[in-house]
Amino acid sequence: MSTLKQNIILFDDDNWQNLLPLCYTRPVGALRVGIMTIAEKWAYDLNGNYSFITQEYLSDKYPVDIDDVNIILSGNLLPNKKLVSYINRLEINEAILYQDQLIAAKIDQDQFNKIISTDEVDEMPGIDLSQDPDAVQFIHRPYDIFLQNGREIKRDFDRLTAKKKSASVPAFVQTVGDNLFIEEGVELNPCILNSTTGPIYIGKNAKILDGAIIRGPFALCNDGVVKMGAKIYGPTTVGPHSKVGGEINNCVIQGYSNKGHDGFLGNSVIGEWCNLGADTNNSNLKNNYDEVKLWSYASGRFEKSGQQFVGLIMGDHSKCGINTMFNTGTVVGVHCNIYGAGYPRNFIPSFSWGGPAGYTEYKIDKAFATAERVMTRRNKTLSELDQDIYKHIFEETASYR
Repeated sequence: MSTLKQNIILFDDDNWQNLLPLCYTRPVGALRVGIMTIAEKWAYDLNGNYSFITQEYLSDKYPVDIDDVNIILSGNLLPNKKLVSYINRLEINEAILYQDQLIAAKIDQDQFNKIISTDEVDEMPGIDLSQDPDAVQFIHRPYDIFLQNGREIKRDFDRLTAKKKSASVPAFVQTVGDNLFIEEGVELNPCILNSTTGPIYIGKNAKILDGAIIRGPFALCNDGVVKMGAKIYGPTTVGPHSKVGGEINNCVIQGYSNKGHDGFLGNSVIGEWCNLGADTNNSNLKNNYDEVKLWSYASGRFEKSGQQFVGLIMGDHSKCGINTMFNTGTVVGVHCNIYGAGYPRNFIPSFSWGGPAGYTEYKIDKAFATAERVMTRRNKTLSELDQDIYKHIFEETASYR
């Protein structure tokens, strides 16, 4: 690893649209998969600071930082030791291509400006990894996040625990296996932690309450809470400041979201500031065991996923009432409020209010008022930058409602 901090820039390419609704509110590189976000992984592996080239309406919140020498990376590209070794061998103004697409480069400021203004990369010498696919791993669709989460938890576990000593485990906690790491400030109550199936990482100031049963790979990020009697199957990540209960299987919760009560959540990705009401359940398998189709923002239609198990994809600040039943492969946008008996639609546009009986538009002033109340509880504020982003999404998604 280099001893000097490198300037890392993660850029969103045309695949950004395929990761909606999760990337309506963030660059692709800010997605959490495993324990860390994609950007945090690169910062660790390349010993650098990161910024983003993203959609124009997100750029004020996520500004790009350009230096004399820059490592630019595709935002949906996941680091591994092989790929990092290729990047570390790059000379100035050399690139790495994969299937004729730029995925990484080490460039000076002049070359950076040229790429930004003209998209010309064919003149840059470098490496073509099309014949070495093992070195290249991407997040292309939202369900790739939970599909690759087990491997990424293991990689992040190694990153975060290297040369560190775990806090001690109380005698009343039953542990099976020794692939367990506890950060400082963690509160463990009588529970069962089984790391024989994959590592278990408990972040700073997190809590696991009485009677929880957890099988790895599992990550509970900083200030997260696992509530009493929860049953969690890995690979699952509970992002920072999130609370979970009930039964969870192979899910990623980005952060600041709650599934605090009984009910099943499986093969799902939940954004930030979401809340699932008591006894909310999702289906992750069709009754006929057929391939799951999901709404695609890129094509404007439902597309085959190639997967038999896909549950719920939910964008930031969306909520659902008690006893909500989500069908297999449901996609929920940003700032939705869902309630009522029966199964909601498989695609719920952003800023929708209602349920199986029908939907109306969730007025943006009411959405902001709710968001402010929710965020205040976590000592956060709804900034003007955030409001501008949500206003853009509101207008951009009007045709779906």
